[in-house]
Amino acid sequence: MKNSLDVGGQAVIEGVMMRGPRSMVIAVRRPDSSIIVKDGQWVPLFERMPWLKLPFIRGAVVMVEALINGMQALSFSAEVSMDDEKKAAEAAEAAEAEEAGVDAPVNLHAKATEDDADFIAPDPMTKGAIALSLIFSLGLGVGLFIYLPHAGAAVIFNLVEGLPLSSEAPVEAPLFHLVVGIIKMTIFVCYVLAIRQMNDIYRVFQYHGAEHKSIHAYEAGEELTVENARKWPTYHPRCGTSFLVFVILISIGFFAAVFPLLQAYLLPSNLSGALLNLVQASVKIPLMIPIAGLSYEFIKWAGRQKENRVLCWLGIPGRMVQKITTVEPDDDQLEVALVSLKRALEHEGALDAPDYRNCTFVPAA
Repeated sequence: MKNSLDVGGQAVIEGVMMRGPRSMVIAVRRPDSSIIVKDGQWVPLFERMPWLKLPFIRGAVVMVEALINGMQALSFSAEVSMDDEKKAAEAAEAAEAEEAGVDAPVNLHAKATEDDADFIAPDPMTKGAIALSLIFSLGLGVGLFIYLPHAGAAVIFNLVEGLPLSSEAPVEAPLFHLVVGIIKMTIFVCYVLAIRQMNDIYRVFQYHGAEHKSIHAYEAGEELTVENARKWPTYHPRCGTSFLVFVILISIGFFAAVFPLLQAYLLPSNLSGALLNLVQASVKIPLMIPIAGLSYEFIKWAGRQKENRVLCWLGIPGRMVQKITTVEPDDDQLEVALVSLKRALEHEGALDAPDYRNCTFVPAA
């Protein structure tokens, strides 16, 4: 029997965050092979403002919530990693001191955290830190995926036409928006290819694959074991990577249809050149809300139509990019993903008393 509860997640540093409708769990592998698990309840904005759940609006809300959850999860995993590195350095210092025949400095924090059962949970990100990180991330995204592609396409068209580089972009032409989309996709693919070369990020991509395999096993109604999860693909149609790819693809057609109308009826007619290009690019920012909404609805629907051949073809671009952002995980990484998933399902009342081994649980702050 297949399971229908919506669960999703995100890979973090040496771990996986899993989220259900009202729960969020982060599981992180430590150097001693134990797994530290942070429990948490999640109250989505939909619960407080039901109107945000309307189709074609909820996509943008989900995207912002995913950014917030992701930052919290990454913060926790980074704190655990730094704590482990600190204790490893202190242990090495103590060993060197013992070898030299001198007393090692006493670290009360290290003594307090010597036993995993007494692990002191790292301080979570404050609301202010989350807000600043969110603003920075959104600002970087707007610069890389709205202003830069728009300016790049304008320069290309002006060069071809033999016009000054600061001349206004031909936003009425569908070909212009196609070129913008190609530039966006190129930036995105080059970015993920570049960070994949880093060893730490490569391991995060392995945990990303483990997250997908675990969710596949759950959705198929299988017992949540490493053996069952291992056989599933690292690709998943509801992945955030595919969502971003669809945002780029849908924006091409959306802007091609909307901008001729905006140019004729809304955009100021007394502007020209670089200033008009800036206004045109800025108009795209609020238009990302309906685009994100369309992309979310499509991804959500496609995730329930896995046997549909047409949707499989439409999912090829996302599948290709996921070949970069997911890597085949090892069994230890699958175990971490499964622990996180089981705990989230337990909080949702969808799984009864799972067997957790070698795990330390940290309550939400």
